[in-house]
Amino acid sequence: MNVTSISFPYGESIHWFSPQKIDSLPDSQLKEWLLATGSLTLRLKTHCNHFEVKVLGEHLLEPLADEFPAQTDPVWVREVLLCLDGIPWVFARTLIPQTILSTQRNDNQYNDFTRLGTRSLGELLFTSPDITPGNIEVAQFKTCGRLAALATSLNQHVNSSLWGRRRYFNLHDSQLIVSEIFLPAAVDYINQSA
Repeated sequence: MNVTSISFPYGESIHWFSPQKIDSLPDSQLKEWLLATGSLTLRLKTHCNHFEVKVLGEHLLEPLADEFPAQTDPVWVREVLLCLDGIPWVFARTLIPQTILSTQRNDNQYNDFTRLGTRSLGELLFTSPDITPGNIEVAQFKTCGRLAALATSLNQHVNSSLWGRRRYFNLHDSQLIVSEIFLPAAVDYINQSA
């Protein structure tokens, strides 16, 4: 695996759409995974013996163009690979505004987003009573983009567009954003298990 922190961040500017407003959702089992409202982490764990979070990088950075509307300050960016039995399935990118980070410090809560390490953010998002999941948006990623290059560096051939979803989570009158892009290994498995 050629993934290094030197390449962080991997995220790319993309237009996200409400699933009701996009005509080209994949006509396969992947569509159901994209639109599932529960924890992706919990679902992934049911398809492997060993689940692992590999941190690609995390830092306070400017959000990409159109990535975090109305957010002008730097945000905490965390990028990880969600791996099943050693195989990267999902690239996840999380954006957390400083308002949430400062509230966390003042409340002295155990949910310190900047110190998750290899803990899964998904488990935290769906177990904290203070966090409310929002709507899901979807996007299609080109085969020549940064995420396709990431998949290729993981020895996963990108023969067609990648698909992903993003979701806003409400916490302390602010929102954090989680994007999850399905890598070719995940898509192959999901479509074969139909």
